[in-house]
Amino acid sequence: MPELPEVETTLRGIAPHINSKTLANVQVRQPKLRCTIPADLSDVLRGQTVRDCQRRAKYLLIRFDTGMVLIHLGMSGSLRVFRGDAPAAGKHDHVDFIFNDDTVLRYHDPRRFGAVLWFAGAAEHHPLLANLGPEPLEDGFTAQYLFQALHKQSRPIKTALMDNAVVVGVGNIYANESLFQAGLLPSRPAKSLTLDDCARLVTAVKAILARAIATGGSTLRDFVDSEGKSGYFQQEYKVYARAGQPCLHCGAPVEKTVIGQRGTFFCPVCQV
Repeated sequence: MPELPEVETTLRGIAPHINSKTLANVQVRQPKLRCTIPADLSDVLRGQTVRDCQRRAKYLLIRFDTGMVLIHLGMSGSLRVFRGDAPAAGKHDHVDFIFNDDTVLRYHDPRRFGAVLWFAGAAEHHPLLANLGPEPLEDGFTAQYLFQALHKQSRPIKTALMDNAVVVGVGNIYANESLFQAGLLPSRPAKSLTLDDCARLVTAVKAILARAIATGGSTLRDFVDSEGKSGYFQQEYKVYARAGQPCLHCGAPVEKTVIGQRGTFFCPVCQV
């Protein structure tokens, strides 16, 4: 957490408020996140104008003329936009991007597993982004692509689906829900999937992620959007975190196992 829908929700919340605006200052209160924030970040960014905001996988990209800021929300990060006088920073408010119209973009991260990085280059050349698979909601993620990507892989399909080299951004929650909707056991060897299986899975991934974005993502512990609101896709879970409860389709108890060190939920009747 946060996963792709939460990052996309954040992007859509902040972009209209910072696009085309010029930075007056960057105030770094705590540089020691997962990766240490560059000491000269404020000097680099002061006076630069935001040209575009995008998402790649679970990274937010804020583009300037000379490069871009990459933000990863880690386990507990969030970005809030304040217009006018921002409230006093709290203990876990680690970075403020302060714009010349007094708009403030504030990075909050209690666990400090996130990252705020500067890169003077194109996104496709950054080592964190260079080898990523296709975006799941774009045209390149097709049944034929997925079938070819998986046909030699013996690992469980859930593990492969969560591999950013196969497809980006399908984290644990949405992998569980997508595999349930597609009727596929998460423990099945990836190479056992037929083209029809892949077609169902691609359709499910796209539908689950689109619905999660529409509902503002999932809030299990810390996530809030750019206005401080929680997501509510967790109210629509069919299997995730429902071990022992009846399957909403067939009534059989939802089971839980561990795959790739992640809690994995499935219906033993509906998924094969």
